[in-house]
Amino acid sequence: MRFAKTLLSAAAVLVMAIPAMSVPAMADAGDILVRIRGVAVIPDVSDNIPGLKAGADGNFIPEIDGTYFLTNNLALELIAGTTKHTVKADPLGQLGTVWLLPPTLTAQYHFVPEGTSFRPYVGAGVNYTFMYSAQDSGILHGPHVSYGDNFGWALQAGADIPIGSQGLFLNVDLKKIFLSTEVKIAGVKAGSAALDPWLVGVGVGIKL
Repeated sequence: MRFAKTLLSAAAVLVMAIPAMSVPAMADAGDILVRIRGVAVIPDVSDNIPGLKAGADGNFIPEIDGTYFLTNNLALELIAGTTKHTVKADPLGQLGTVWLLPPTLTAQYHFVPEGTSFRPYVGAGVNYTFMYSAQDSGILHGPHVSYGDNFGWALQAGADIPIGSQGLFLNVDLKKIFLSTEVKIAGVKAGSAALDPWLVGVGVGIKL
């Protein structure tokens, strides 16, 4: 998708600039980092709905997160953002829209605690996705389509890149959310769909 290509291009530019930077280490035990990102949400849909092929469009959203360092390497990150998607089911066409709110908590390992310019990290965790404000397109001529809330897993990789001595930094981040939802039509279960979105983000942050 165009959103993902733009963000990945921006991330490549940031990484190329790393050798020119030389600033103090990012964070230590007890520190808190707050980031604001622009995120491309790219669903990777599969389904188990007899007779239909589910799909969902992508979106571009703002996201905010906070990271608390338990040690110089280990941290917890809480991620918050909400996104709206158009849902379709071939051969019927567009079923309508639905909003997703997937607060996600990850445990992270940050490499190079004494590094001077580049601090990559990996993480894994859990999310609970709220599906809300579902709107029908009218293609079914009456029956309402609803989507069930559910727990899911998350994987993450990224890097923080300091840009000065005042605690500011750039951030690039990639997450994979494993998310499935129960689909009901007129209150009757029609099947399930796995959205499994990729989240590709670029943003800025500050150490508090």
